[in-house]
Amino acid sequence: MTDSQPIAVIGGLGSGLSAHLAARLAARGYRVAGLSRRGTPPPAEAPGCRAYACDLADGAAVADTFAAIRADLGAPSLYIHNAAQRVVGDFLDTRPEDFERLWRTACLGAVHCAQQVLPAMLEAGRGTLIFTGATGSLRGGARFSAFAASKFAVRALAQSLARAYGARGIHVVHTVIDGVIWSDGVAARHGMAQEDCLDPGAIAEAYLALVEQPPSCWTHEIDLRVAKETF
Repeated sequence: MTDSQPIAVIGGLGSGLSAHLAARLAARGYRVAGLSRRGTPPPAEAPGCRAYACDLADGAAVADTFAAIRADLGAPSLYIHNAAQRVVGDFLDTRPEDFERLWRTACLGAVHCAQQVLPAMLEAGRGTLIFTGATGSLRGGARFSAFAASKFAVRALAQSLARAYGARGIHVVHTVIDGVIWSDGVAARHGMAQEDCLDPGAIAEAYLALVEQPPSCWTHEIDLRVAKETF
């Protein structure tokens, strides 16, 4: 570990996409911090990743956690917001509290974390923010009203930040994950075959390609899906 190593923070550390991101970032020389409500242990593939317990919807907790990250690792040059919750059901059965809970995790959590990393990025004149979206970021499904509302909000936030800070060296990206990400749990719960799902490792590689884009050719929004997916 050296002082020249870049620092990345992943909001919403878990066993899926975020674990693959942590492993690949560590392999590229990043010091990686992962945030989760319960302090999920770092993935085995990225033993150098530091896990921090943090409720992203709690602004004071986020501020304290990022202060600890800056003390432990340094100022992040990359933040990936991969935190979200999902409620599936008829709109009349979806409580207002469900809307608020999903929005607080997906959107308010993104606000808290972005406000923690942006000052140092702006001072350095460079940095990357990536917000993970979904099919629900673009269209609201009949049984996904709360989820889509939270994801629409994250997309709007990403657009605003890109317009506000792009010219000052901050690359803001919104990724539309249009489909189901493969995991053993997906097979068990939904009976889906691996070839019908997005590969989390391939998604992580796409994220790294976005991070490495030169300012002369930046992507703001990208959609990723399985070749056979209809859209």
